[in-house]
Amino acid sequence: MDNRNKLLQLLKENSLLFGEFTLTSGKKSSYYFDSKLTTLLPEGSYLVAREILRIIEEKKIEADAIGGMTLGADPIVSAVAAVSFVEGKPLPAFIVRKDPKGHGSRRRIEGSVRDKAKVIIVDDVVTTAGSTLSAIEAAKEAGFDIVAVIALVDREEGGTEILKPYNFYPIFRRSEILPPVSM
Repeated sequence: MDNRNKLLQLLKENSLLFGEFTLTSGKKSSYYFDSKLTTLLPEGSYLVAREILRIIEEKKIEADAIGGMTLGADPIVSAVAAVSFVEGKPLPAFIVRKDPKGHGSRRRIEGSVRDKAKVIIVDDVVTTAGSTLSAIEAAKEAGFDIVAVIALVDREEGGTEILKPYNFYPIFRRSEILPPVSM
């Protein structure tokens, strides 16, 4: 089984939950992707990194760093940074805080990324793209150039259209993980 199919299997087994959920967007849903239940597993972490690096290579994305909104992007960008280093093509990671740090450096973005860097924004799950757009805006305010957006899962609820101008690449779409469901 290839990496993508192994990752799909892990997501289905570990991260797809059924019940009554309220999403970050405020929408109600009968299912939920808790991606951290996959991205924090050793195998899941590695497979997510491999798939993101595959997309970067396949789409010929030239970037200086990769980052996203805490908490969903944290294990993803850390894994990509580590695997990219091992593969000899280091891609530094950064993390976007929801609000600037209230003490110390008072930064909203954590990581060693140079000014005017070309960056990829990562999100674990995209629904309406609200948190992804927040990370994009913070990166723009920091002077970064957004060259692509990659998500582990696109719930196919409008985020794709909103993120299209940013070269949006989902690893998986909801329709690949589960059959149509009612909201």
